[in-house]
Amino acid sequence: MEENLSRNIRREFLKFAGLGVAGAAAGVVPRAVAESPHQTSAAAPAGQPAGVLDVRSYGARGDGQTLDTPAINHAIEAAAERGGGTVYFAAGQYLCYSIHLKSNVALYLDQGAVIIAADPLPEGQPGGYDSPGPAQPWEAYQDYGHNHWRNSLIWGEDLHDISISGPGRIWGRGLVRSNDPHSKHPQEQRTEGVGNKSISLKNCHNVQLRDFQILQGGWFGILATGVDNLLIDGLTIDTNRDGMDIDCCRNVRIVNCAVNSPWDDGIVPKSSYALGYLRPTENLEIANCYVTGAYQLGAMLDGTWKKFDASVRAPQVGRIKLGTESNGGFKNITISNCTFDNCQGLALETVDGAHLEDVTITNITMRGIVSAPIFLRLGSRLRGPAGSTRTGVLRRVNISNIVCSDASSEYGCIISGVPGYAIEDLHLHHIYIQHRGGGTREQAAIMPPENENRYPGPHMFGPMPSQGFYLRHVRNVSLSEIEITALAEDARPAILLEDVQGADLFHLRTPSTAPVLEMHNTANVDALWVRGLKDGAQS
Repeated sequence: MEENLSRNIRREFLKFAGLGVAGAAAGVVPRAVAESPHQTSAAAPAGQPAGVLDVRSYGARGDGQTLDTPAINHAIEAAAERGGGTVYFAAGQYLCYSIHLKSNVALYLDQGAVIIAADPLPEGQPGGYDSPGPAQPWEAYQDYGHNHWRNSLIWGEDLHDISISGPGRIWGRGLVRSNDPHSKHPQEQRTEGVGNKSISLKNCHNVQLRDFQILQGGWFGILATGVDNLLIDGLTIDTNRDGMDIDCCRNVRIVNCAVNSPWDDGIVPKSSYALGYLRPTENLEIANCYVTGAYQLGAMLDGTWKKFDASVRAPQVGRIKLGTESNGGFKNITISNCTFDNCQGLALETVDGAHLEDVTITNITMRGIVSAPIFLRLGSRLRGPAGSTRTGVLRRVNISNIVCSDASSEYGCIISGVPGYAIEDLHLHHIYIQHRGGGTREQAAIMPPENENRYPGPHMFGPMPSQGFYLRHVRNVSLSEIEITALAEDARPAILLEDVQGADLFHLRTPSTAPVLEMHNTANVDALWVRGLKDGAQS
């Protein structure tokens, strides 16, 4: 009977771990795996299931003090030499520098397993994180962190069929937040020997990241560039800069994730020039995710949900944003069933020549938005090859079923192209925006600057002359079933159209104490059932 039970446990572990499938292997580890002796070759320890390699069998201590990188990389290499398998991390703290992923190899972090980014070695001392690699001719077109992948805690290039799964944790304790020669942090003034990303992947396909946690992820918790067939499912990321950047990737599913990123963006599809050529991010789905910028580092993971003291100036970014890097384009994008909590709002930005088109966004709830609940920007920063980079296109965007409460009143929703380049074919419907109010008649007279070549963001325009929606350089737009309310009286118009050609406004409800609609240099506008909330007077 005992022999049959052992055989059944082994079979279940092989089913989930040996095949690299995430999730259900947690806790189904045969005793032989946990107790197998130290190994120095690729051969499986006696009694260990074929295809499952425990890093402790290769010399890892998991004591939080011993540097376990050599043992872990040895285990990964051994799995790859066999043609693939699962590298298993039992409960423990594994202090590491750069871990090298391999094709057909899965990493499995069991409950209580933590991979910890070690502190960089003193400058000039050999070792530490892998070198970022040589500079490339196109480095000026995106930030340093986007141009290099190997200076990371876990990285892989030109790989296929890889996975990292949980429920363990990756803690980027020793990672820096940037590589800036002007930084006040000495380690950020260096490039050699320091790491700035938790996970980075370049030119890979068939990748799964499931169920684990990232704490203090460095510049990027996840940087995926040129990765196709990518699934990110069930991650919890509590970090000090970007949660995940999905750059120049195809066929991507980001689902069931939670990101707290007060100092930078939460989930960020991009299309940079980092590969040295134009490549769009396309066929991308983001669903059932939670983003916030409200909580202290680690407060989501430890369950305390501590907010920042008034003395701490955290920007509370934490949003979902397409851009800023936007050379290659965005196509076929869906964002649905997501929650924004005390952070910046939804942003779609193309300023470096990209076509951003065919986007559907629906079923979004927002609370405590600190800037613009909805921000769409077609701009002309044009950070790319001078001879070929031209202002791009932003078109065919459908945004629906949005509920936003207690938003900042400074900006409202902003949708702006630049002169000669209009945002086209935009549909916004079933949207409720509640903001704090307090806008003045003086603010209503503001003419926002164009700032065609500025870094995009609501702040680039300053306080806005409208409290609900400001649309400028837009062609063919419809707004229907929209309600705008203010918690305090606001003198600015609810909707302001500037250089809008072709607009349908249907069933809009706005505060009755302010003008409903103001238009400048605008033509072909049809408005029906546009009215104030209290008196019901049709405009």
